[in-house]
Amino acid sequence: MRPVVVVTGDSGTLGTAIVKELLSHDYAVIGISRRLTREIQELTSVFVDRYKHISFDLSQPEKIEDLYHSELKGLGPIYGLVNNAAYAYDEIVTNASIEEIERMFRVNVYSPIMLTKYVLRDMLLHDVAGSIVHVSSVSAHTGYRGLSMYAASKAAIEAFSKTVAREWGVRGIRSNCVAPGFMETHMSASLTEEQKKRIYQRTSLRIPTSVEDVAKLIRFLLSDESKSITGTTIHIDCGTL
Repeated sequence: MRPVVVVTGDSGTLGTAIVKELLSHDYAVIGISRRLTREIQELTSVFVDRYKHISFDLSQPEKIEDLYHSELKGLGPIYGLVNNAAYAYDEIVTNASIEEIERMFRVNVYSPIMLTKYVLRDMLLHDVAGSIVHVSSVSAHTGYRGLSMYAASKAAIEAFSKTVAREWGVRGIRSNCVAPGFMETHMSASLTEEQKKRIYQRTSLRIPTSVEDVAKLIRFLLSDESKSITGTTIHIDCGTL
């Protein structure tokens, strides 16, 4: 039986790369995001028996219980969860909007927590020694102008992940984070070439982080190849200084 992995934000650049990486290694994938892209449609038509997309707005964490019972529970048992979806509120703190902060935390923190809750329950119900991977960000560790509030949301999920690992390691369930550097994704598309150049100059390699490399790292953390790794954050950021 193929291991089933839930991946949020499957319509984004990194999310699609994660889905492709998992499908290429014989996982079954349940993708969750608001948008149904042409690439998702193509993948679901090719991998009919291994990839299902669910349209859901992750800014509504109060509806995740219904999502689990109506959609996810019947597709399990669930082996893995990748909390990849994110909303970036890019603004200096003196201009902070409570509405934007609330929306960001609902997507970046509240929904991952609630999804983890129900995936953990599913793992416990089926006695699955599964793996949970949260996508954090280099910004939680290195300051960038305009990203203080986004960084706070990612730091929160790292703290959450570490304690989940402590709570459920006794059942063989692992929880880790990956902290990518700046990648060429939809979220960074609004940056000018000059802004990108300044960001990459802060790295040892002077290049953007590879989306494909991040996807491979996430697949590794889901697999038994990383069975001794839990409660940590792995940086994949081209050596950000």
